[in-house]
Amino acid sequence: MSSVEESRTPRTAPRSGPPPLPAPHALLSGRTAVVTAAAGTGIGGATARRFLEEGAAVVLGDAHERRLRATVTALAGEFGAGRVAGTPCDVTDEGQVAALLDLARARHGPLDVLVNNAGLGGTAELADMTDEQWHRVLDTTLNGTFRCTRAALRRMRADGTGGVVVNNASVIGWRAQRGQAHYAAAKAGVMALTRCAAVEAAAYGVRVNAVAPSLAAHPHLARVTTPGLLAELAEREAFGRAAEPWEVANVIVFLASDYSSYMTGETVSVSSQRA
Repeated sequence: MSSVEESRTPRTAPRSGPPPLPAPHALLSGRTAVVTAAAGTGIGGATARRFLEEGAAVVLGDAHERRLRATVTALAGEFGAGRVAGTPCDVTDEGQVAALLDLARARHGPLDVLVNNAGLGGTAELADMTDEQWHRVLDTTLNGTFRCTRAALRRMRADGTGGVVVNNASVIGWRAQRGQAHYAAAKAGVMALTRCAAVEAAAYGVRVNAVAPSLAAHPHLARVTTPGLLAELAEREAFGRAAEPWEVANVIVFLASDYSSYMTGETVSVSSQRA
């Protein structure tokens, strides 16, 4: 094969599986980041790991205390105890949100990056949905993002050192799916919150963006979703598979880094969905 042909060899993943994990490039060296819902094997956990690989110090929050302790212990063993900390954080509790951000300041000084990953789903058709089902999803997914963003922006504004907020939205905020009215409304709200917060925060040098994944594979999703629905959702993707959580985390790294310095108020789709 000629050198020209080699240069044109596709580097995207084949339809059967994901590509190799890209090598780190110190994109977040020296930054302090807080990631909510960061324990476990989903997007939050993948984001915490990718941030550490890119040089950041990371403080993890999660409502699941046992899983949080295990995640912090594992990451601290790999990246060093000085760069990893965590505290239980239920984003529906303003006091716990404040404690999470205060821990980051106590450990590492002013906050550079907040990743709002906490969210809660469920399946119920609107005509049969209870008030409790509606409020539970909205309070975690939308109101929790509001609480954490508000707390971070207050600190970033007072510190005067700028910063970045990255919210985890979803393509379902743009699209319709049966049984997902509460989740879709919450994620559409996250997108709108992102746009409005960005306009306000630009005045003190803070950027606010969001990612909108379609389908990211992790064990918790498999436990709460039928195999048939997962297969159907995967088939809608152009690659014929779900994203790996780290593939979403890579876009969050980009939005947190200086490579996206002129982006704010944007929601970036992390999806190969055809419809």
